[in-house]
Amino acid sequence: MVSLSESQQLVLDTIARKPVTGIPSWLIHVMDIQILEEVAGVTPGTYQHNPQATYILFQKRVGTNFLDQFIPDNPLTMTSQGYESQNQRGPTTGQEKIELDGMVIDSPEAVVEHLEKIVFPKMRKNIEAFDSFRHCQKIIEQERRIQSLLAPEILKTGYGFINFPCFRYGSYGYQNYFMAYALYPEIIERDFKLQADLAELNNQAAVRAILEGNLPRLFRLDHDMADSRGTLVDIRSLEKIWFPHFQRAISPVAKISGMNLIWHCDGNLMKMIPGLIACGVKGFQGFQYEFGMDYEKICRMKTRDGDSLLIIAGVSVTRTLPYGTPDQVKQEMEYLVEKGPPVGLCLGASSSITPGTRKENVLTLIEGLDYYRKHGRGKQKNRFYVSKENPF
Repeated sequence: MVSLSESQQLVLDTIARKPVTGIPSWLIHVMDIQILEEVAGVTPGTYQHNPQATYILFQKRVGTNFLDQFIPDNPLTMTSQGYESQNQRGPTTGQEKIELDGMVIDSPEAVVEHLEKIVFPKMRKNIEAFDSFRHCQKIIEQERRIQSLLAPEILKTGYGFINFPCFRYGSYGYQNYFMAYALYPEIIERDFKLQADLAELNNQAAVRAILEGNLPRLFRLDHDMADSRGTLVDIRSLEKIWFPHFQRAISPVAKISGMNLIWHCDGNLMKMIPGLIACGVKGFQGFQYEFGMDYEKICRMKTRDGDSLLIIAGVSVTRTLPYGTPDQVKQEMEYLVEKGPPVGLCLGASSSITPGTRKENVLTLIEGLDYYRKHGRGKQKNRFYVSKENPF
């Protein structure tokens, strides 16, 4: 990186586990267009006509130090009634008939047949045809393009170009996919193996891009593998047929000096945390505390090298921001700071802030992020908030 701003340097020092005065802010992805425009200081209707510029202006106005996923058009997809595309049902949103490549997916056997006849041969061809140089250049160009839009205030960190084996419920739907997972584990593991084979090639190219492009040593891995009850499948099956291929896939990137692979948490992932750390994951983001994610316990854990975990702690977008009060937002932020790791702590919201979230809570969150960016854990007289009790 060349001629870094103070904001960008704060992020790099934080992910390097250096002692810092302020706590950097991760993006807050507000999907309520009215709030987004008001905070950005633009007239109503501006976002719809120029979403990218308005979105970036919003992030700069709220003091965002870094962002990974860059989706400036995303707020256009949702209103207070839900997603605009709600009538276009998908495999995980109530689609009545799932059909892929001329095959109807109406049973676990249909999932297996489609994997063996269509997916596996396609992946083998992709492995044979993989162009490492071209993929490397594509990553560098993409990251530099986005960074040029954000500079100098905001640092672009990694998202979306490091691959690993994933569940295929997005293609087949939950019911038939997970029945296939239970009934035909050898086929599912073959899928994980092929995904990992291709991911290794992809990630070797990503390593080259990170080194040649001098990209920040921070990347967020994102795949929903749990709900409020726990992991979507038994943790013992993951340990047997998923974790080995996951570790192999991310290994090229995890070996980079100073690299931080962090995992986005949806649902209750507590049983997966030790395995993810053992594979080389060095931090976490997106805790759903109300479902049993033990924030204090996680923040006390160490990487497999013995370092503090990198934590992007967020005020809850499923509980506190939509249903709480400004005082509860302040209380939760203070709790996250006080119980967070000694180094490597960042702040934001736990995920996207949906339309209908109380504006006063969003504004309090922005105020709190500004406070902690400037003062960190300091005990100044004009303290942002002094909590009275554990909010969890």
